[in-house]
This record gives sequence, C-alpha cells and structure tokens, in this order.
Amino acid sequence: MTLGGRKPRLPTEESPAVRRTLIGVAVGFLLLFLLAPLITVFSEALRHGLGAFLEAFADPDGWAAIRLTLLVAAIAVPCNLVFGVAAAWAIAKFEFRGKAFLITLIDLPFSVSPVVAGLIYVLLYADHGLFGPLLKEAHIRVIFAIPGVVMATIFVTFPFIARELIPLMEELGNTDEEAALTLGASPWRIFWTVTLPNTKWALLYGVLLCNARAMGEFGAVSVVSGHIRGLTTTMPLHIEILYNEYQFTAAFAVASLLASLALVTLGIKSYLEHKYAGELAAGHRH
Repeated sequence: MTLGGRKPRLPTEESPAVRRTLIGVAVGFLLLFLLAPLITVFSEALRHGLGAFLEAFADPDGWAAIRLTLLVAAIAVPCNLVFGVAAAWAIAKFEFRGKAFLITLIDLPFSVSPVVAGLIYVLLYADHGLFGPLLKEAHIRVIFAIPGVVMATIFVTFPFIARELIPLMEELGNTDEEAALTLGASPWRIFWTVTLPNTKWALLYGVLLCNARAMGEFGAVSVVSGHIRGLTTTMPLHIEILYNEYQFTAAFAVASLLASLALVTLGIKSYLEHKYAGELAAGHRH
C-alpha cells in the first residue's frame, strides 16, 4: 500500500532530505575540486587563441618532454605488466613462505612518498651513492639521466596491475586450472588459455591505471631527473618549468594535453568497467 500516492520508505532507506543533501555534497565536491580545475586548465590554455596554444608545441623542449613521457610509459608499463601478472599468479594460486611479506612489498609504493622514493634512488645510484662508483667505472649514468626516470616511474607504478589481479584471481580460485590440468594441459597452456582470459578485463584496467600514473608522475621523477631541459624533463616537469618562467599559456597548453590523456584514460576505464560488468552479468545468467 501507499500513503497519499507515495511509495513507503524502507526502514534502511534514508529520507529524501538526507539523500538530496548527500548528493549535493558529493556533486559540489566534484565540481569544486575536479571539474572546476579541469575547466580552468583548458580555458587558460585557449585564453589567447588557438595560435598561442599551438605555438606552445613548437618548442623543441616541449616535444622532447612529450617523447620522454611516452618513452617512459612504454618501458614502465610492460615491466609492471610482467611483474604484476607474475606476482598475482604466485600470490593467488600458490602457498609459499614469505607470501605475506611479498604482499607488503607490493603495497610499499602506496605508503612511501614519491619524493622519498626518488631520494632513495639518488642515494643508491648517484655518483656519490652506494653503487655510483661501480656505475661510473662502467660509464653507466642512472641519476640525472633517462634510466633514473624510468626506474623511479616503475617504482611508483608497480602495485597497480598486481593489486587489480590479486583479488580477482583469489576469488576465481583454482577450479578451472585444476580441470585443465586433469585434461593434460601444461602449466603455460593453462596460463594462456585459462588464467589470462579469466582476468583479461582486470588486467587491462590495471594497465590503464599504471599507464595514467606513469605519464603523470612528478615527485619521484623530479628528484632523479635533474630537470635537464630537452633531456630528462617529462611533461609534468616541463609544465612546472614553464609556469615558473611565467609562460602561463604554454604551461596550460601542455597541461591540457596531459589532462586530455587523462580524460581518454577515464573513458577507456569506464568502457572496460561496463564491458566487464556486462560479461559478469551474462555469466551469472548462464
């Protein structure tokens, strides 16, 4: 029955006033801290017209920063992909001594400041660091060079893929793998035909998050790069340099490109979530 044509409220359901308040707070927070800064980035980038916007990308140092950002992501993401799949497979499918410690190490970049991580690499691989003299004798430069930027990026991004795969693999269990094993499949065949297809959407989602963080990392890269323009500056560092030099239009132009990459990542993320939810619902119906 309804009272006055209204549907009765469930005991666990909040009142309309409370619901509207919570929705208003959430929407207001998103507008203030997410949407408004994003709109500001694009409006400032285009404030002086499209010509000034495009002129920002005529700078050779800007193109070098874009290339280095893409290069670092192209190296860091595959490395983390291999590590994440291997770590998740070992943790979810096997029992071994030190398993809890491995999980703790995977979560380490979430609890350590990226600046501290960069400083650790400086203490290890700089000329005066622990391994610095050996690297110098071998004519290998890590700090204030591209290898240092890559290593710092790998450190801050390596939990993302593993952390997406571990819960899913643990939830799936070993039933499908054991069935394939009884049919005579080898471990590698089981991995490629059973384990990997079952986790493909979580894997793609983790790769997406890892790539987004790799392109946007600032703290650790700032410490190990030395801010050498045209050589070791990624897009976030180049934006900082332009802004500090009062080249606001150029700074916001490069920032808009980085924001556009983030929006593309968000769109792909939403698609993957929708696709995965649809496949999961179809699997439950069957």
